[in-house]
Amino acid sequence: MDKKNKHLALALLVASTLMACGGSQTEPTLKEALKDKFLIGVALNSWQTSGRDTAAVAIVQKQFSAIVPENCMKQSVIHPEPDRYDFTQADEFVAFGTANNLWITGHCLVWHSQQSRWFCTDENGDNVSPEVLKQRMKEHIYTVVGRYKGKIKGWDVVNEAILEDGSYRNSRLYQILGEEFIPLAFQYAHEADPDCELYYNDYNEWYPAKRATVVRLIKTLKERGLRIDGIGMQGHVSMTNPTIEEYQATINDYVGAGVKVLVTELDMSALPEPRPMGGANISDREAYRKEIDPYKEGLPDSVSVKWTNRMAELFDLFMKNSDNMLRVTQWGVTDATSWKNGFPVPGRTDYPLLFDRQNQPKPVVQRIIEDAKKF
Repeated sequence: MDKKNKHLALALLVASTLMACGGSQTEPTLKEALKDKFLIGVALNSWQTSGRDTAAVAIVQKQFSAIVPENCMKQSVIHPEPDRYDFTQADEFVAFGTANNLWITGHCLVWHSQQSRWFCTDENGDNVSPEVLKQRMKEHIYTVVGRYKGKIKGWDVVNEAILEDGSYRNSRLYQILGEEFIPLAFQYAHEADPDCELYYNDYNEWYPAKRATVVRLIKTLKERGLRIDGIGMQGHVSMTNPTIEEYQATINDYVGAGVKVLVTELDMSALPEPRPMGGANISDREAYRKEIDPYKEGLPDSVSVKWTNRMAELFDLFMKNSDNMLRVTQWGVTDATSWKNGFPVPGRTDYPLLFDRQNQPKPVVQRIIEDAKKF
């Protein structure tokens, strides 16, 4: 076989593999069904953006219109030392999104967790002065946002700064700068890329006190003339919480404050909670117990039906609010690679996403596509 024919054979093999994983191109897809409503996004890991997980790549290319990175843009990865940036994985992620004509969101610029150890402390481990932290924030944000100016369309500027009781998390950022660290982060991000959408992102925002503080934050930013386009509502939900009514009330309050809404990290655990939790505080860990990992071999039909109905109900809510919904993002491509298999209990087998361990769409996908015709 000559070189030309070898290349043709390889191209045909890749195409057939992608078709086997992703299905016929004539089948209805999520991104087609939802294109007039909101972006349908997915979080990607480095195996996917590098192309090594070919099955996941096929799903993304077929079903999704937007992407966000799971970890590669968090500070501990992208800026591990004061004078060293590592853009290897982030560049790969952005290149993947650009090549596939996807809306690219950056995640995240300022977060107390997965933050580089040096960022808020001096050589003795003590908190730095407010002026030092301001300069470090500005330099970090200018460098990262500036590098991807014109390619990344939106940034999660600040992540998880407010607690359920409405108080601010007592992070080093807050200890040094108080509430001011959030407006400063939005200011620096806007200066670095004036055309980029900017978001605040958090979980459990259906708690009334937490939501009230987020609303005050929105008003503070707007009063100062700072850009804020939307609030990210992390969708790490359970089979029972939040209620549809709580979700709708949260959307109403944010829209009333003058911003759009994004569901940023959607997954729904099918497993029993070890205790009342909700949200995604990654420091909340529990010891493994067999009774809270009951579905090692697959979901019983009765549980699967309940999961499908609940997820479909959530998407109906999102579509009902599509005039004020910018994006809905699934946090991971398939159940096999979902972080929920290890949170809050390492070693469990969970089923939280729209695509299963065999890289196939679950019944809820077709349900969403059909329901989209009603809205």
